[in-house]
Amino acid sequence: MDPLSRLIFFPEKHLAATPADLGLAYEDVDLVNADGEQTHGWFVPGPGKQVLLWFHGNAGNISHRLDNLRLLHDMVGTSILIIDYGGFGRSSGIPSEHRMYSDARLALTFITERGFAPSQTIYFGRSLGSAVAIQLATESAPARLILETPFESIRAMAGTLVPSAMARVIPQRFDNLSKVPGLSCPVLFIHGDRDELVPFAHSETLYRASPEPKEFHRIAGAGHNDTYIIGGSAYFAAIASFIAPENG
Repeated sequence: MDPLSRLIFFPEKHLAATPADLGLAYEDVDLVNADGEQTHGWFVPGPGKQVLLWFHGNAGNISHRLDNLRLLHDMVGTSILIIDYGGFGRSSGIPSEHRMYSDARLALTFITERGFAPSQTIYFGRSLGSAVAIQLATESAPARLILETPFESIRAMAGTLVPSAMARVIPQRFDNLSKVPGLSCPVLFIHGDRDELVPFAHSETLYRASPEPKEFHRIAGAGHNDTYIIGGSAYFAAIASFIAPENG
């Protein structure tokens, strides 16, 4: 990973736990791209007919999202596929914007081959993963798109995500603001109004730039990493209501 990219990506290789440690049945998923690089993930079957394709935020790996995954599985009831990007967890290679988009396409192919139709597929992108979900949605529209704590672009995050002086020279762009006007699926924005990493105003700007239909779920008092904790049952209810089949 080049020195500039190290300012953005903070992967960890060691998996701290698996879904089995939380009592969840799961399948290890190992996908291989055209360059022979491996993308690892977990597929957790749920009782419903929908699948949530989860693109997690920066730092750590999929094992650090297990508490959130368990609650989504139990309270929303979808199947879930969560993947690690290149360089994260058991995924080979190094992280980059290009690689993350490639990982997302592999994950969608896996879901499709499992028999899930676009009408059953929800993309869920959190923080850095919001950029992955948005890009994939512009290529292959899902039934629903959930963006939690999304940001406008790397340059717009200058001084927060990356040093201001570096923002213009870092090769990773993640220009979400230029892409959201082209979305063709319903979008749910989720953001805590005390977010200390991605300003709440980023979601407001992206929301205004997105076409209808769209919804906004504001979590009073939530920071960047505790949305589902502070949000509590209302957080999961908002997601369940948004993706309800009768809304499709």
